[in-house]
Amino acid sequence: MDKLIYQFEFGLFFWQVLIFVGLILLLKKFAWKPILDAVNTREQGIKDALLSAENARKEMENLQADNQRILNEARAERDAMLKEAREMREKMITDSKNEAQEAGQKMIEQAKAAIESEKNAAMAELKSQVSNLSLSIAEKILKEELSNKESQTKLVEKMLGDVKLN
Repeated sequence: MDKLIYQFEFGLFFWQVLIFVGLILLLKKFAWKPILDAVNTREQGIKDALLSAENARKEMENLQADNQRILNEARAERDAMLKEAREMREKMITDSKNEAQEAGQKMIEQAKAAIESEKNAAMAELKSQVSNLSLSIAEKILKEELSNKESQTKLVEKMLGDVKLN
């Protein structure tokens, strides 16, 4: 390195500077602009990618918010439908109970009416049979009583005695 510093030649230095400046001018004219354009294009691409990523993130957040809102609405709708179904089930059970109770009450009333009519018919039949039986017994007694002349006389006297007492 000392040799380079102590053996300085102005002509060599001049040509090296001239070649260096020419090289810089050639690079500026032919290489610098495409390199800067490539770097600028790359920088713009990175900015666009970051902007797209940010937009995608915001859109994803919006979609997640929309999904959550839709999910909440769906849950609310499901809960409302379940509540309505429960209410409908309860109403149907209540209506069925009421109808069954009314039908049972009607059947009981019909049975009571049938029993009452059967009872009345049985009582009428019993009265009829009792009256027929009473008449038969009375007829048999009177035949037996009236077949004998003495007993006829006693019966007539007894009846006359009862009438005088009154």
